[in-house]
Amino acid sequence: MKGGGRESKAESPPQPLAGPGSSALLVVISAPSGGGKTTLCQQLLAARPGMTRAVTCTTRPVREGERDGVDYYFLDPATFGKRLQAGHFIEHATVYGHSYGVLKSELLGKLRQGRDVLLNVDVQGAATIRARAGQDPELKRALVMVFLTPPSLAEIERRLTTRATDSRAVIQKRLGVARQEIGQWKHFDYLLISASVKEDLRRMLAIVEAEKTRSSRMSPPEI
Repeated sequence: MKGGGRESKAESPPQPLAGPGSSALLVVISAPSGGGKTTLCQQLLAARPGMTRAVTCTTRPVREGERDGVDYYFLDPATFGKRLQAGHFIEHATVYGHSYGVLKSELLGKLRQGRDVLLNVDVQGAATIRARAGQDPELKRALVMVFLTPPSLAEIERRLTTRATDSRAVIQKRLGVARQEIGQWKHFDYLLISASVKEDLRRMLAIVEAEKTRSSRMSPPEI
């Protein structure tokens, strides 16, 4: 997205979330670089067709194979800045020199339709969403936060090296950040120590099913 294609939606009057019996979830998955969250999110969306992902805005360049409006909304810095000043983002951050942000309309609009929303963000973005949810009962009720991480920093380094998209200097910088990010696991609802793609998905599906049937999200049975 290069222009104002989403302005009208972002400025639409807010609609209330589904009622007290709604079990719509805002599933936030975070991981250090090379942690495997992109793969897990893809697998989760394939396994739960009714779940939709929140598309993030970014100012970073498009990578090979990425599509605007599908992988990210790719904005130039000036457009991103205007939307930030207008209050369109529910969270935003600068990571490795590029800006990232989630539009309020992208996130809340889907939740207010009663749809489960999947959000793939870094630890900094997750902290912002956690803080916002603490001030908003609707967000707090829907929020489920999961931290995914490989079993060791050495495994993260192996994955980043194998990916071959960054220089050695960038990889070392990412590893330093990853060490700090892993220390934030205790602030999440769930910690997934990555095993295999299949096992990570099995456990993630179990988390979603458990959260969908949590009593606070369910309508009471008729008596």
